[in-house]
Parts: sequence; structure tokens; C-alpha cells
Amino acid sequence: MNEDPRELRDAAEEIARAAGEIVRAHVGGALDVQRKGAVDLVTRADRASEASILGAIRGRFPDHDILAEESGGVDTTRPGQTLWVVDPLDGTTNFAHGLPIWSVSIGVPQGGVPVAGVVHDPSRNECFTA
Repeated sequence: MNEDPRELRDAAEEIARAAGEIVRAHVGGALDVQRKGAVDLVTRADRASEASILGAIRGRFPDHDILAEESGGVDTTRPGQTLWVVDPLDGTTNFAHGLPIWSVSIGVPQGGVPVAGVVHDPSRNECFTA
């Protein structure tokens, strides 16, 4: 069953804000920067943020699908299924270079139609929801 988009938006905001605190706690610390490709970086903060997000989604919405940047996703071909699209640290290159231009981004389409989204910027304490 599809949840109310407002419920999904509110949950996504809460989850993104919690993940943002995890990322912010890594600022200035050991990042364990690795490459996923020629120019794509991943850090300890990416992984910690994603683990928090995935745990929260699975705990609240166990029947939903998840497509996450660092760990991939699940079968997203089920008609009408709710899908969480997660970038646990959007702007990893900026983050790794100490530039405060990064965020936690979560989108939630149902049956392929976007119904909720959040971009949370913990370094400025700004959160944009739809």
C-alpha cells in the first residue's frame, strides 16, 4: 500500500537530518577516502550516513525498495512499489576537500512518480523538502 506523500516527506526529512548529523561529526576527522572510479570518491562519512539511512528506512518501511549510491539497490521493477533513492553524502568531493558544499539527498517515487524529496545541508542547517 502506498503511504501518504506527506508521511514519506516527513520521514525522509527526519532520516536525512539524522544522517546529516553523522556526516557533520566526520568533518575534520579521518575520512578514509577511497575511489569508486576514475573521479568518484567515497569516504567513511558516506558509508556511515548510508548505514543510518538504510537502517531507518528498513525499520519504518520494511516493504519498500531502496536504491542507494554506495550499496546499490534491489529489484525496482515491481509495479507501484515505493522506492527510496538515497545519496548519503551528495558532494563527497567537496566534503573530502573541506568545502562546506554538500548535503544528504533522499527522493521517494511511488510507481515511478516522485512523491517526496529532501535535500538537507547540515553545514548551513538548511533543509528543503517537497
